[in-house]
Amino acid sequence: MGKIIIKTPEQIEGIRQSSKLAAKTLDFAEQFVKAGVNTEFIDDKIEEFILSHGAIPATKGYNGYPKSSCISLNNVICHGIPSKKTILKEGDILNIDITTILNGYFGDTSRMFTVGEVTPVANELIDTAWHCLDLGIEQVKPGNRFGNIGFVISRYAKAKGFSVVYEFCGHGVGIEFHEEPQVDHASRRNTGPEMKPGMTFTIEPMINQGKPKAVIDKNDGWTARTIDNQLSAQFEHTILVTETGYEVLTDVHDEYEIT
Repeated sequence: MGKIIIKTPEQIEGIRQSSKLAAKTLDFAEQFVKAGVNTEFIDDKIEEFILSHGAIPATKGYNGYPKSSCISLNNVICHGIPSKKTILKEGDILNIDITTILNGYFGDTSRMFTVGEVTPVANELIDTAWHCLDLGIEQVKPGNRFGNIGFVISRYAKAKGFSVVYEFCGHGVGIEFHEEPQVDHASRRNTGPEMKPGMTFTIEPMINQGKPKAVIDKNDGWTARTIDNQLSAQFEHTILVTETGYEVLTDVHDEYEIT
């Protein structure tokens, strides 16, 4: 394992500004999430918005990824590639994942959206994924271990009858797109590195309706689907460890107090 970067106040402010832009981009994208719209159109709008705010989309060209966001529908866990062929329809659930680079700093966030009326199980899955993120964030404070994030997430998801994807995880972010540490969403209690003030990372639990395993699309090499074609849901925030707790850097709706 590499070294976890402790950010300086100047770096933290840069990451904070990029994180806020990423979250505002999700707010902007919401107006286009409706039946009949293709996901490439949404991605084009996202790219325009990011560029117009003096930033660039981190995903575009990253290890060959072709688009400015990831848009993952229904049974797609993550890394869904926006496409003209993928047209939203009534009852769909989808995750939009955006990472911005603003003045050299990265901010990373995702959230779920719904198209019209969705099934009760889809609503319950989305609510569970959101609560899992909240539970993970509550574990963030100096001296705590990263494994406790995954411990509380997996315990809650399983109690709700769902499973936690273990093949993808959260990660350090800010100076680079992906840094140390790896933030697992299913882990043993009191394991992993110790959290320290100045660390920035994502928590992004992916919760499946059925089995936890993912299958990567052989054609595009990116799209990760549930192995049993059941639904998946995910939320993601970029978090800063403060001197006494946490700050959710991608929170633009004042949903979390700074602790």
